[in-house]
Amino acid sequence: MPRNMKAIVHPEYGSPDVLRLEVVDKPVVRDDDVLVHVHAASVCKGDVHILTGTPYLLRLMGYGLLRPKHRIVGQNVAGRVEVVGKNVTAFQPGDEVYGQVSHGGFAEYVCAPEDTLAPKPTNLTFEQAAAVPDSAMTALQGLRDIGHLQPGQKVLINGASGGVGTFAVQIAKSLGAQITAVCSTRHVDKVRSIGADDVVDYTQDDFTKRGQRYDVMFDLVGNRSLSDCKSILNPKGVYVACAGEPGGNWIGPIVWLLGVALAGAVATQKMTTFIVKPNKDDLIFLKELIEAGKVTPVIERRHTLDELPDALRHVAEGHAQGKTVISV
Repeated sequence: MPRNMKAIVHPEYGSPDVLRLEVVDKPVVRDDDVLVHVHAASVCKGDVHILTGTPYLLRLMGYGLLRPKHRIVGQNVAGRVEVVGKNVTAFQPGDEVYGQVSHGGFAEYVCAPEDTLAPKPTNLTFEQAAAVPDSAMTALQGLRDIGHLQPGQKVLINGASGGVGTFAVQIAKSLGAQITAVCSTRHVDKVRSIGADDVVDYTQDDFTKRGQRYDVMFDLVGNRSLSDCKSILNPKGVYVACAGEPGGNWIGPIVWLLGVALAGAVATQKMTTFIVKPNKDDLIFLKELIEAGKVTPVIERRHTLDELPDALRHVAEGHAQGKTVISV
């Protein structure tokens, strides 16, 4: 077995231009770890933040103050198990897996604790499976666990065409909700095709002026005032923020998210935000939804490993239609 591997390395914070394709040592497998031969990975907004080191508050949270703590970024992977640690019981070499790791995904191999991985959905390719973990778990937890979305309820998804949004539409449909999706003109047909009952083209229409009320608003953009958001909720409705106004390089959207928390303390409706918690149970739940044909990843772009800088630039622009995946 080779001791080296190819990986995309970022030796310093900065734009995608700082990234380098290098040959590095393969990760060391500890007792509770699984070594995965990565076949595909996907890009998320979190990768952009870790690459740039912004907001700067992120650096104080353990990512490295002056330079990155981990030289290889990448969180969402799919591949085959190569080696297992002596305490691992859930997997064996050859198993096809997918999951969200803390770092190291943009490489030929990644090492991760076994509880961050789950069996890959049998009806997905490795590229499709890599598109699932962070975005689908964010949508699932936001709608099911935070929004408490119930069958027959009405949900508005602001930002329905992006990586999280395309999963949110399908997961909301699987939960039995009536879905209003907000997106731009070029995404209307795609969002309708994956399950939206009603689509608002924000370039032509304002969802706050349609006279509609919703039980849940799942906000993946954060581009409207909180008073606007409250105005479209039912008296016991729930506003779930998963993004906010950029807020600059120092603290990013923290001010916006604090505003959501404060608004929730005084509003009759519930106003809240959350941080996704990667876990194996949700990966298995999503696997079951996918194998039942209720959720299918929407992939916009495919890149090779050496094209990762271009993929990160695209995701950083914030107008993705579905997921961007990396074939390793």
